[in-house]
Amino acid sequence: MPTPTPRRLYIHDDLSEELRRHGEGAPAWPLWRALCALLVREPERVVVLTPESQIAALIAGREHASFETTVAIGAAGAHVAAQVHERTGWFPSVRRVDVWREESADGGYRLAGPAPLERQLRTLPDARSLAVVDDTIFSGFTMRAVLASLPSALRPRAHVFCLRAVDESLAEIRRLAPATAGFAAPGRLLTDVSFINASGLVRRGAIRRAGRPPLAFFERPEWMAAWFPGDAPAVVAACRALHDRLEADALARR
Repeated sequence: MPTPTPRRLYIHDDLSEELRRHGEGAPAWPLWRALCALLVREPERVVVLTPESQIAALIAGREHASFETTVAIGAAGAHVAAQVHERTGWFPSVRRVDVWREESADGGYRLAGPAPLERQLRTLPDARSLAVVDDTIFSGFTMRAVLASLPSALRPRAHVFCLRAVDESLAEIRRLAPATAGFAAPGRLLTDVSFINASGLVRRGAIRRAGRPPLAFFERPEWMAAWFPGDAPAVVAACRALHDRLEADALARR
């Protein structure tokens, strides 16, 4: 089945802050700026979201007592929880669970991790309030699995937080638990709206595959052609150049 070109593609900029820490004179910075210029050639269709704007929208006008326990989904969820807690004090006690979506040999998807979710979550304390934090709710596949794997006594106490979500997927999650998103994109999944991380364009691990090495998005040409019609070859070349530079920089720092 061909990959549809979404009417609106949202790119979460999770690279600018990191690369700026190494200095705008570092070799990777001009490569990143060149890639950014390509990504926004269709401003009516491609929208870049900054972490700060999403965090500000998530917390604006909202007050919560500190949650006794917070479950953060993966490194991304833990990073979001830390950033939000720094501004609000909502998440003082964070437990990270590691789970990810990976492609199976038949072209479908499954969840994987270092241990089953139930085992990772069964030692949670019997908290009176529980937050579950991730960066993105796209299809809702991962979040539904985490909520279903919570100890039964904790499920009714859960409140979900994320920086960004697809509106229809967020509605499904809200049937299971209260959920707050910094940004919710209207429209149908994939055809109307899609989300990607900027880091996924240039770093392997964005596409995980069962029994096979992970890929960066630029290594999946049919996706790049759908996301950036007309500009895909130039975007792929810019992604590859930045990927190679980041790999070289990482080796040099070892």
